[in-house]
Amino acid sequence: MIHVHQFPCLSDNYGFLVHDTDSHETIAIDTPDGKEYLLQAELKGWRITQIWNTHWHPDHAGGNAAIQAETGCTILGPHEVEGRFPIDRVVAHGDVATIGAVRAKVIDVSGHTNGHIAYYFAEAGIAFVGDSVFALGCGRMFEGEPKQFWSSLSRIKALPPETLLYCAHEYTASNAKFALHADPENAALQDYAAEIAAKRDRQEPTVPTTLRRELATNPFLRADDPAMMAKWGGSAPHETFAALRAAKDSF
Repeated sequence: MIHVHQFPCLSDNYGFLVHDTDSHETIAIDTPDGKEYLLQAELKGWRITQIWNTHWHPDHAGGNAAIQAETGCTILGPHEVEGRFPIDRVVAHGDVATIGAVRAKVIDVSGHTNGHIAYYFAEAGIAFVGDSVFALGCGRMFEGEPKQFWSSLSRIKALPPETLLYCAHEYTASNAKFALHADPENAALQDYAAEIAAKRDRQEPTVPTTLRRELATNPFLRADDPAMMAKWGGSAPHETFAALRAAKDSF
């Protein structure tokens, strides 16, 4: 059985440690702050045995060296991490990563960066999605292009609706403001936004979120909805997605 320990680090990142109670292995999902990850593992009585990177950005792989030096852990991630930060095994779409006897499927979610991946634990019903999708948002398109990014989001949309999405940042309050601008008549979104505001007032995390809720409220996952396409233009979902992403970038 796996357990997820979530904690804030840096200014708005979340750190995740995944611990398998059978093998006693512990994964660091991304490494925004090596010292904080090592501290959190020590507080839990866990030893980090692996690092799984989702993409190359320093706030996701910058702690690789420090953690590996302290623990001797194995690091795996997408090809784009090579040459930037330490990595031992390159994984890509369709590969399988394991912690003990527990398997996670590697999913291509490129668009934020061109090699971005996610890790999906089917039996546990959880996915670590990095910066590909957020609660009520998605990552800025630094390297990819709209059709590619929409294909990535479609792969996330195809997961079981009850899947818990562990996003890497606490951006939800800001995302909610744009979502309400993009889709103001969405009653489910209005309720969700009110819940988010209350949580943040209490300094509570809004992560993880459920895919089911995001499918109903996240404008970027709804770019194939006829109402969104009519409002935001485009003859294909990726064109509507592009319009939404451009609007969010300047919002």
